[in-house]
Amino acid sequence: MTTVEQDTHTARALQGLEDSRSSVRLRAALAIGSSPEARTVEKLVERCALEPEFFVREMLTWALTRHAASVTVPRLVAELRSGRAQARSQALHTLSKIGERKAWPAITRALLYDRDEEVARSAWRAAAALVPEGEEPELAGALAAQLGRGGRETQLSLSRAMITLGEAALPVLHAAMTDLDPRVRHHAVATERLLRDPDAGFESAIEEAKRVAALQDQPGGA
Repeated sequence: MTTVEQDTHTARALQGLEDSRSSVRLRAALAIGSSPEARTVEKLVERCALEPEFFVREMLTWALTRHAASVTVPRLVAELRSGRAQARSQALHTLSKIGERKAWPAITRALLYDRDEEVARSAWRAAAALVPEGEEPELAGALAAQLGRGGRETQLSLSRAMITLGEAALPVLHAAMTDLDPRVRHHAVATERLLRDPDAGFESAIEEAKRVAALQDQPGGA
């Protein structure tokens, strides 16, 4: 493909990202990722913040992972300061897929505790993926502060992030098992069980945690 042909191909693909049809946007993201060029990164990141379809966002993320981390990571880190929740969430998701540990300092407590649950969940996953060796206990402590938050999917996301940290998560989980809030206690017990037995289902782990808590709350309980 000549330079002129490549320029035409890229311009057509970038234009396709704005099409009203999700199938066209999907093909455009695929085309850009198949022939990565640094000049397309800005448009890909911008589209991530606006794209309504999950499967298209996933293709946009894939396209970004096809580019050099030296180009994508600084732009994605800048996106973490966006006032748009989807922009922050998708940037975190993409950073976790790229796996560049230089992005670690950008995963702030503010993102881990973001009021938007999708942002917080993406931050938990990214933090667990990017945490430097030796900093797992501190991250586990930060994540433990979110135990009991949200519904099933949010709690499962947090459990998975803490399980990724392995043994480093155990001390804070054990401490949370005595929390005054029953939601925190149940979530901590369920997460600890999943860490010991990854094949256990989250629902059964939660139910087991409630059963154990009920027995402990009885007079003379353990």
